[in-house]
Amino acid sequence: MATLRVFKHYVKISFLLLGAIDFLVSYLSVYAGAYLRSSGFIGEAFSLDSSLVVQALVFALVLIVSLMALGLYTARVREGVLGYLLRVSASYLFSIIALALLFYIFPNLFLGRATLILSIVISFSAISLIRLVVWFADPEIFKRRILVLGAGQNAKPITELKRKSDQISFSILGFIHIRGEEDIVDKSKIIMLDSSLKDYAVNNDVDEIVLAVEDRRKGFPMHDLIDCKMSGIDVLDMTSFFERETGKIRLDQLNPSWFVFSDGFQQSGLRDYTKRLFDIFVSVILLIVSWPIMLLAVLAISVESRFKEPILYRQIRIGENGKPFQVLKFRSMSVDAERDGKARWAEKNDARITVVGGVIRKTRIDELPQILNVLRGDMSFVGPRPERPEFVVILSEKIPYYEERHRVKPGVTGWAQMCYPYGSSEKDAKEKLQYDLYYVKNHSLFLDFLIIVQTAEIVLFGRGSR
Repeated sequence: MATLRVFKHYVKISFLLLGAIDFLVSYLSVYAGAYLRSSGFIGEAFSLDSSLVVQALVFALVLIVSLMALGLYTARVREGVLGYLLRVSASYLFSIIALALLFYIFPNLFLGRATLILSIVISFSAISLIRLVVWFADPEIFKRRILVLGAGQNAKPITELKRKSDQISFSILGFIHIRGEEDIVDKSKIIMLDSSLKDYAVNNDVDEIVLAVEDRRKGFPMHDLIDCKMSGIDVLDMTSFFERETGKIRLDQLNPSWFVFSDGFQQSGLRDYTKRLFDIFVSVILLIVSWPIMLLAVLAISVESRFKEPILYRQIRIGENGKPFQVLKFRSMSVDAERDGKARWAEKNDARITVVGGVIRKTRIDELPQILNVLRGDMSFVGPRPERPEFVVILSEKIPYYEERHRVKPGVTGWAQMCYPYGSSEKDAKEKLQYDLYYVKNHSLFLDFLIIVQTAEIVLFGRGSR
């Protein structure tokens, strides 16, 4: 199996293994650095201080979080091998800054200048080499062997997953022809069974069968599927397959019964309470860290407007269960941006955006006042982005299940922002809804943590801003 579900979020086993290897390499690099610093006397290196265990753990944890924040445990890296190594380098830069801050606050954690430099050089070299090996090797051992039941119209979306990163966790053995259905996939990939489905699956080491049958009322091989299931072969419907592999719930495959019978979409008082504590903790930390940046933003906006125009921008948005609230942002557009009273999405190179506004929107600094919305309880730190009432009315009429994104509190950042660029059309809203539904179904503190640390990637690489 190539995917595990951790607190309801699907995580690729290949990335978990890669993270474990990175952690071990980072941990051992501290001991290697101490060994080299002590002129090769390994006994001295290991008896330097019992705190070396804690120091090595802190070093490894900071580095892993930085690698995660730069998107190195996701399948979204598109820049090629040089871009991959650039992200590793950037993650080390942030690790050094974070470690310097930790050493200042907790001096007992300091490794010593020579040991720290050696640990960084050793771990950077080893992790970069590991990344190169993984990049060029792409081992099939990490992939789930998939057999698709059906070769017609319903199977077509799977054939559209063509990129290497789209199929990072599975390989398709073929598409099983179903009697009475018109085959539209590549004929070279169609399998005409001359034995039972179970025998074929067992003989070819199939891990999972994905159902892409067009009409389950006619010729549906229920008995064969039960045999496969009882033989240890997983059986999955298309909606759940795409949920796991793409991190979104496809609307074109969705029906009301799936909402009723699928797991997830759970709410509880304990979950709300822990999430609220998590939101307050993260918001307070971010407020402490970001107040100098916010002060500079206030000064820049004031100077640009000659101290005559408002610094904050207040706008009505739709929150949890459809309740409206007033969102706070640093003003990034001219004060008469909607002088005709008509709501508009921000466009590329929008003339309404000020010079300072262009900078703070690109770096997401304009969103920082929403920390106050989180502290007030209007928003969560992670959740679907809140939308304007005017757009909600239009989109709810045109896009099925759009109102379901309001089952949880809106967020400063979210899963859709991680996976999809800025949207300024109904088509974009529909695409982002698919990611929002995934979050509503599978939200947890674990997923919130992943989104928060990976938000750094969006800010650094300017993805999704406009």
